[in-house]
Amino acid sequence: MPDLDLTPDEARRLQLRAQGLIGADARRRGVPGVLDRLGAVQLDTISVLARSHELVPYARLGAAGRSAVETAYWGGTDGGLDGPRPPRTFEYWAHAASIIPVRDWPLFAFRRRHYAERGQRWHQVSAEAVADVRARLAAEGPLTTRELGGARSGTGDGTMTDSWRWSEHKIAVEWLLDLGEVVCVRRIGWRRVYDLADRAIPADLLDADPDDETCLTELVRRAGRALGVATRADLADYYRLKRDQVEAALPATGLVPVNVAGWRDAAFADPDALAEPVRGRHATTLLSPFDSLVWDRARTSRVFGFDHRLEAYVPKAKRVHGYFTMPVLAGGRLIGRVDPAREGRTLVARQVSLEPRAATPGRLAASCAAVHEAMRRAAEWVGCDDVRVERCDPPELARVP
Repeated sequence: MPDLDLTPDEARRLQLRAQGLIGADARRRGVPGVLDRLGAVQLDTISVLARSHELVPYARLGAAGRSAVETAYWGGTDGGLDGPRPPRTFEYWAHAASIIPVRDWPLFAFRRRHYAERGQRWHQVSAEAVADVRARLAAEGPLTTRELGGARSGTGDGTMTDSWRWSEHKIAVEWLLDLGEVVCVRRIGWRRVYDLADRAIPADLLDADPDDETCLTELVRRAGRALGVATRADLADYYRLKRDQVEAALPATGLVPVNVAGWRDAAFADPDALAEPVRGRHATTLLSPFDSLVWDRARTSRVFGFDHRLEAYVPKAKRVHGYFTMPVLAGGRLIGRVDPAREGRTLVARQVSLEPRAATPGRLAASCAAVHEAMRRAAEWVGCDDVRVERCDPPELARVP
């Protein structure tokens, strides 16, 4: 099949639609539909306006109720251990720690086998602790790390390094999760609730054991569908595969080669994405820095001309844009950044800026309006009734409508 030529704008719009950020189709089936479309929603501990796994469906659906988002992921709304197990999801290592549709459990068999062959991941595993965790879960049902014996070993010093001071039971249960013997069935607050996989995962999925080639081919296909158009590096990054794994899998994926003007590397597109022109209204929203549209910094720079990094772990004096800078998406482009915080019922924009191309005289007014619309919508979603801007560039951003 001859290569198809795409302009950068066509590639950008294909990616936005694939990611659910153009058109009404993206809102069908709510949060489960978002997860099915993306294939993985990254988790992260940082919570400013909300946690990242809440911000991802918010960007696509608007003000979906936060309890409805949690229910769609985990099932049950009472926060207790006796609610129903999540019918659609499990947690595992995709791009990073992620919520994944339960239908995809078999596709990660290759990664579970890899961990088993390796024998450990971050920590040495105590056989006694592993046996105890298995026995406790079998006898008592779903448990948190605290109930298994605590997450930390000693009091630690409160530094970043201290986060690795896991207790033996924490190491054991996370190792069993890596192997697929244990699964996180839901969260209480930010604490994982663990259960044995043979109770939590449907038997037909649990018994499926596809070989590595089948797993990798399907994951590369899923990555191509979730991105619309992508290079080999993009496809590898989506589920953190190796480049040679992607190269070997590509011929069987059905993805078609395309040339994107200005892209240095060859690209591949989802044929279904190419079959229909991109139509519909663009989302105007703040994006989590862990959103799958922007989690690959090299791809974000190439597709959107937007250079972004998370500065939460950068010393405050060295930050350029702020602690939890959220890109602003409007009109299908990343036009600026907001570093948000909350003070009571006020959303505080510690720092707001526009990209140079969005601040030209012909675009300035519309760009400022879009940024304020994105902040206002986010404020309403998290229960704030006011927005205050502290620092901004250009100065016109200070004028809150």
